[in-house]
Amino acid sequence: MINLEINGKPYEVDASPEEPLLWVIRERLRLTGTKFSCGIGVCGSCTVHINGKAERSCQTPVGSVQGKKITTIEGLPENHPIKQAWIKEDVPQCGYCQPGQIMQAAALLHDDPHPSEAKIVEHMNGNLCRCGTYPKIKSAIRLASRGGKK
Repeated sequence: MINLEINGKPYEVDASPEEPLLWVIRERLRLTGTKFSCGIGVCGSCTVHINGKAERSCQTPVGSVQGKKITTIEGLPENHPIKQAWIKEDVPQCGYCQPGQIMQAAALLHDDPHPSEAKIVEHMNGNLCRCGTYPKIKSAIRLASRGGKK
């Protein structure tokens, strides 16, 4: 049995320590906001926070996160500045990559509340969007960094 803390709640799961955290989150715990896309850690759709840092859950063995705080998109409060900015900037198109994009952006703003344009691009570079909403994503991050003021 593996003990996890996800979104502030304790869970006990019967899983192999090598099983990807993504599958435990989605299939065993039914927290389906975290998405599967590439499965090799390059697209960012599966991004969650582990002890406050953005990590790819498809490449994270569940056994390696026992005793750590895991936050999924469901655990990020609805009034979080990045979620509010996402809505104001009308970022999503298809929406599939958005949970990972939001989690990556939230980690950036946690570490650097007022990132430069270059820092935004560098930090978000590993999160892919097939719809090409990158300008809106950057705009939403800038808006959130200004406290929601245009």
